[in-house]
Amino acid sequence: MNLLLINKKKPGLLLLVLLMFSFIENNSNAQTKNDSTVIETKAKEESIVIKPHSPHKASLYSAVLPGLGQAYNKKYWKIPILYAGFAGLVYAIDFNTRYYNMYRRGYRDWIIQDPNNTSYEKVFEGRAWFTEEFKVNYASYIENTLENGKDYYEKWRNLSYVGFALVYVINIIDATVDAHFKTFDVSDDLSMRVEPIVQSGFGNNSIGLQLRLVF
Repeated sequence: MNLLLINKKKPGLLLLVLLMFSFIENNSNAQTKNDSTVIETKAKEESIVIKPHSPHKASLYSAVLPGLGQAYNKKYWKIPILYAGFAGLVYAIDFNTRYYNMYRRGYRDWIIQDPNNTSYEKVFEGRAWFTEEFKVNYASYIENTLENGKDYYEKWRNLSYVGFALVYVINIIDATVDAHFKTFDVSDDLSMRVEPIVQSGFGNNSIGLQLRLVF
């Protein structure tokens, strides 16, 4: 089209043509920008790789080294509590084992009555009433005391071992459950709504209230 001819004869038409060309060019540029933005966004989304949080790894780490699974889950505050439990149970095992051995040896030596082996005296050490005369007159009391002490500390030693094993297993379970909840989608939108409703039955309408919980 000869723009000079339009300009001379119909200047308004020239303005309209120029506006049309400008609109087409702007739309083309905008579409190009939108297309490039979409391509860049898709490229960014594809480049972002979400590393899954593995419950299997958390379990394995806690099995190899208690507390390592909690560190993997970033629950660091649980580690001191876990090791405090282990420390208390180790102390209980050591305490009960020492007294169990003392009463067991004392009971054995009392039954054997070997003059060269009198480890039972350590059980009654520091008690002024534990004399030779007392040994003769209260032999059954001494035997029962030694046997009951042996059984008592053996029971608590075994329970301490069970407690240690339970803490170890709980450590693995805790790490596994925490790892599962890491990827569990819990919405913050928890709301309660009370609203009126209209119910109809047998041709009659009634107005009431309903309670709705939105999760």
